[in-house]
Amino acid sequence: MFRKIGNLLMIFAVLAATGTHWMILQSVAWTRMLAENLHKSSIEQAIVCTFDGKHPCCLCKRIAKEKQSEKKSDLQLELKRLEFPYEKIEFVFYPPSEFRELRATNENGLELTHAPPVPPPRLLFS
Repeated sequence: MFRKIGNLLMIFAVLAATGTHWMILQSVAWTRMLAENLHKSSIEQAIVCTFDGKHPCCLCKRIAKEKQSEKKSDLQLELKRLEFPYEKIEFVFYPPSEFRELRATNENGLELTHAPPVPPPRLLFS
């Protein structure tokens, strides 16, 4: 139950962040304008009048105004920049204060205390 609510909230957040809400509102406005224009004129004239941009309805004007105000606030946020000054980093390697050489023991295998395992018996293949 909580997972479904979380998924729905995430979907709404992504849609709002990408500006999909403006597209949905604009589609509603165009649908409403087309329906109103169909009552007054033919379908060809209604489509031209709806989508030519010369006859916007009050909802279209409001959407355009809100989009512009949203873009202005985004531009103001972009003016703030974080600057990180360049600092030269030097790596300094110091030798260890104490050094002991460890020799490998049993280099030739002469000190083995047990014999190698006997190989298992092999089957004769005919």
